[in-house]
Amino acid sequence: MDLKHYTYRVIWSEEDQEHVGLCTEFPSLSWLDSDVAGALRGIMQVVAAAASDMQANGETLPLPMSERQFSGRFAVRVPPMIHRKLAAEAAEKGVSMNRLVSAKLAM
Repeated sequence: MDLKHYTYRVIWSEEDQEHVGLCTEFPSLSWLDSDVAGALRGIMQVVAAAASDMQANGETLPLPMSERQFSGRFAVRVPPMIHRKLAAEAAEKGVSMNRLVSAKLAM
């Protein structure tokens, strides 16, 4: 598995006054650094160490988000009044409720 396929990002932490490197597939890991590039390098090194430990212990590494297959379907429960409001809005716009909600989620 190529660890570069994982989803990395760097955000600013106002609380720490530093950049925080994160990895979506390893949500418990992070790396603080004063520099954006340093935060990215740091989280990638932490992930590499964690992955090495997991492999040594016979654990399965998480599949990178970029390599996962998504069906495009998920169910969401909403209160009846929101359901009614969405159904009315879809009817007024002449689209299916699925298309309306998809468009709203894409915003």
